[in-house]
Amino acid sequence: MEQLIPVINKLQDVFHTVGADTIQLPQIVVVGTQSSGKSSVLEGLVGRTFLPRGTGIVTRRPLVLQLIYTPLDDKEHRSADEGTLHLEEWAKFLHLKNKIFTDFNEVLKEIEHETERVAGHNKGIAHEPMNLKVYSTKVVNLTLVDLPGITKVPVGDQPEDIEAKIYELIFSFISNPNSLILAVTPATTDLATSEALKLAREVDPEGRRTLAVMTKLDLMDAGTDAIDVLCGRVIPVKLGIIGLVNRSQKDIQNNKSIEEALKDEMSFLQRRYPTLATRNGTAYLGKTLQRLLMHHIRDCLPELKTRVNLMVSQFQALLHSYGDQVKDKSQTLLQIITKFASSYCATIEGTARNIETTELCGGARICYIFHETFGRTLDSIHPLSGLTTLDILTAIRNATGPRPALFVPEVSFELLVKRQIRRLEDPSLRCIELVHEEMQRIIQHCGTEVQQEMLRFPKLHEKIVDVVTSLLRQRLPPTNVMVENLVAIELAYINTKHPDFHREASLVSTLMHTHVEEAPAHKLQPSKQSTKKQTVPYPPGIVNGDSPSKEQIRVQKTSMSLVESNGVGAPNVVQTNWLTNLLPVGRDEFANDTSAENTPTATPTHHAASTPLQNPFGHQKPVNLLSEAVHQPERKLSEREKRDCEVIERLIKAYFYIVRKSIQDSVPKAVMHFLVNHVKDNLQSELVTHLYRPDQIDLLLSESEHIAQRRKEAADMLEALQRSSVIIGEIRETHFW
Repeated sequence: MEQLIPVINKLQDVFHTVGADTIQLPQIVVVGTQSSGKSSVLEGLVGRTFLPRGTGIVTRRPLVLQLIYTPLDDKEHRSADEGTLHLEEWAKFLHLKNKIFTDFNEVLKEIEHETERVAGHNKGIAHEPMNLKVYSTKVVNLTLVDLPGITKVPVGDQPEDIEAKIYELIFSFISNPNSLILAVTPATTDLATSEALKLAREVDPEGRRTLAVMTKLDLMDAGTDAIDVLCGRVIPVKLGIIGLVNRSQKDIQNNKSIEEALKDEMSFLQRRYPTLATRNGTAYLGKTLQRLLMHHIRDCLPELKTRVNLMVSQFQALLHSYGDQVKDKSQTLLQIITKFASSYCATIEGTARNIETTELCGGARICYIFHETFGRTLDSIHPLSGLTTLDILTAIRNATGPRPALFVPEVSFELLVKRQIRRLEDPSLRCIELVHEEMQRIIQHCGTEVQQEMLRFPKLHEKIVDVVTSLLRQRLPPTNVMVENLVAIELAYINTKHPDFHREASLVSTLMHTHVEEAPAHKLQPSKQSTKKQTVPYPPGIVNGDSPSKEQIRVQKTSMSLVESNGVGAPNVVQTNWLTNLLPVGRDEFANDTSAENTPTATPTHHAASTPLQNPFGHQKPVNLLSEAVHQPERKLSEREKRDCEVIERLIKAYFYIVRKSIQDSVPKAVMHFLVNHVKDNLQSELVTHLYRPDQIDLLLSESEHIAQRRKEAADMLEALQRSSVIIGEIRETHFW
């Protein structure tokens, strides 16, 4: 099982350049307050003095210390080329791969130099770890991480938030669930106030991966001992509490060797704690850490292997999404153009690989615009909307000129139906705008693969958007002209011989014939009775029981002469005149009214002569002209006027439905031919024409900086993961036991 620790060492080397925190390797993390003796513990395990010392914070970068046991007959780590065949111990830094350190004073200087290079000279800290390998015949296979000591008050030119930064750095290491925590606490302080144990319990509340170390046992106050603490009676720690005796500052100044210090430590433990001597001390700590680390690696390795394989597949997909390095730029540009054009057309046709499920897009939305939006808009246009009965009567009279009409003039029908047909043009042009907007949106919905290429080459993306937008804009005028022509064609010739319209015209002809036959002969002649029933309203000043004055009769005759000279609904009648309300505005009022006719004998002059000027408005209330609007009775339509209006309305409806059906069918076809299909057929040629130019290829295929950086990082991580997968795969099941 001792082979497991070198495996982890190899994995740490592999992930050194890309960050070992991504894979969460098993390791031992040394945590303690400043000057608690962490460095002395590590030096005791190594057997050499190689760590910086001094006042204040000295360890300012994480130090990954790999202890590798190399007997003299070891062939894996010893090499004649490097000159390590007969060396008992040597050191190597991962950032100086080819340099061998045999003098540990040089190791100390290199640690100080590398720390200042990364963390600076102002006593600040850095998160980037430093890797040091120590090969020796006196060490056990072990991997530890030495972290900066916990401090509370900034010293010298340290930043004010030095405490928060150190806590953040420590938590980044001990929060790894695969790490063992070595909590170092000096015996000169109460264990209950240990900052190291407090931090360990925050991330490991059950204590399954925390081992406590009590240093400086020889410096405790006289008359006190640490038996209760070491036995776990004060604060129990599952993995145990191990006591150590460190070298004093005087011993260091006198260059006391580690070997002598270890002998003094053992004699002290046997003298002061004879029953606990075999379970304390630096030698016992090294064996315990090795045993714990091996068992911990054994427990973590299966999950680690699964995690590595999963991350390999993830980073392969990520690297593939960033694309390969561009070698042949001309070929790459053509491939991107072809891929974009194909994806754009596939989105319109509905044959794209990744079909949108959250909303309609592409061809499906164009279909929705044609048959739902445009179709419903046309269906909502009523054939007679905006057209009143008064408009129809006015058109009939204007079409007859000075001659009374015996039949309904055809010119009035054409005039009115063209007015209604023109209302179909605006919805048709709006349909083109909607389709144009959707084809513009397709650029952003034409496949994830194409979108990734767009992100990779932002200049090319901008140019492609410009070319497609320009092509769509060029096709708008011809499409608009074609749709306008479709409406103009319908307006140019009113085909009254259309098969569908011909049937309706025949029904109208039959209707007119029936009206003429049913009309009695005597009703075609004016009579006294009918003449008497034709009443003309007087000014509102005539009330019940009053006779009109001469002035009122004169005003009445003058107003009636104006109506007779201007015709029904003539636009030059003064709006404020009370007689203007004689002619109703709404079509429905005329259609529902079946009272007295407006025959030629019912002219204002004859009516005034034949009707006595008695109170014809006996049922009306008097009206104040100054405060209220005049309420006048409605003029009734004659039978012929009703019949003429009904004929024109039915003809307009019949022909409007025919034209609307034709427009509803022909506009989508025109849009598809002039806009959609034309863009599909010419998109790739337009892109090649505008983009495939030798002087622009380098500019268009210039990658964004963050994409190139991410590809390099993904490639490095993938290589590290693949190497680690090979390393883990070399472990056999027999190594676990």
